[in-house]
Amino acid sequence: MTRFGLGCLLVTCALAAEPATPVNPEAPAPAPVNPEAPVPAPAGSMELRLPTENHHLLTGRPEKFYMYVDRTYEGVTSKPWQGGTFGLVRTPVKVNGQPVLRQFHEGIDIAPIKRDKAGNPLDLVSAIAAGTVVHTSPVSGRSNYGKYVVVAHQWENSRVYSLYAHLAEVSCKPGDPVRAGSLLGRMGYTGSGLSRTRAHLHLELGLMLNTRYEDWHLATGKGINHHGIHNGMNIAGADAAGFFLGRAKNPQLKFSEYLAATPVYFKVAVPATKAPPDLLVSYPWLGQAPPPTGATTTPPASWEISFTATGLPTHIEPSQRKVTAPVITRIRPSEIPHRFLTRYLVTGEGSTAALTRSGTALVALITGDFPTAPAKPAPAKPAQDTAGTVSKSP
Repeated sequence: MTRFGLGCLLVTCALAAEPATPVNPEAPAPAPVNPEAPVPAPAGSMELRLPTENHHLLTGRPEKFYMYVDRTYEGVTSKPWQGGTFGLVRTPVKVNGQPVLRQFHEGIDIAPIKRDKAGNPLDLVSAIAAGTVVHTSPVSGRSNYGKYVVVAHQWENSRVYSLYAHLAEVSCKPGDPVRAGSLLGRMGYTGSGLSRTRAHLHLELGLMLNTRYEDWHLATGKGINHHGIHNGMNIAGADAAGFFLGRAKNPQLKFSEYLAATPVYFKVAVPATKAPPDLLVSYPWLGQAPPPTGATTTPPASWEISFTATGLPTHIEPSQRKVTAPVITRIRPSEIPHRFLTRYLVTGEGSTAALTRSGTALVALITGDFPTAPAKPAPAKPAQDTAGTVSKSP
């Protein structure tokens, strides 16, 4: 399955959620929306809710929370619930004689609690926190996500996005303000590769990489984009379950703090431009605190971007390292080829690494290093006859 029709929910390249170590595969275990429009902020402390009645994530029963995947490995079939978690959790292969899971799952798959006699899920899907519906895709065939909804949350003066996929019905529209628990739709199994048996809610939580995404989409020849800047390829996912569990332990945990604690797998230095990367403008807390007013600062020669193994940027800082093109400045050493642990964003082994074509494209999206699409010509005004009525072509 690929992300967003053109891009995909399950990138069939590898993304490691955690350290570069082998993994045992059987271990237990639409109206246009202004992207700059204000998003309602919750009153007082942020309320965060799971999106369905399935709360087993918080009861210590993950096998009842996650929807399993069907797996066949070396002739053995199984239904591991771990396949519904975030990260590199699917498609085991042998690497250097050891099993490694190489297929990335960018969200979490939440199993239904209720079904009708035919087996269709009845669970309602609601917003995890206050925000605004910024995108809906009510046409199932336009995305491998099927019918889905995107909500923007105003957290720490920045927009963080939640995405709800594989819906049977969409009950909201772009521009709708929501609170934690507001109805968005009903669980289903729309999208490619799903069945009634494996019906679930696919939930993502992440950052928008660039508000100029549509230009990047055109520049990279991705084809038709039905989803504007809310295309899944433009929302870099974090582990939503980890954030829910972190907030259960510490209700004051900020999303920025959660991301900052995620291990860094590699760093990339990119040539500096006059303006900071769009991502840093959107999420100032990804960078260092600004210098005091009036302080003398040296313009950076480059920007150094820290990435998790899954390709999620977690920190951007100015650097005096001079580079003429994006270059990896740090990599977590691994005996397993890096391509299996970074969804093919990085190639090499051990302490040697370089960006792949996909890695270079991701960095270009973050930094805005791609051409601006030519402005579309304004539609010609229809000619009018002497009576002032519009003339129509035959």
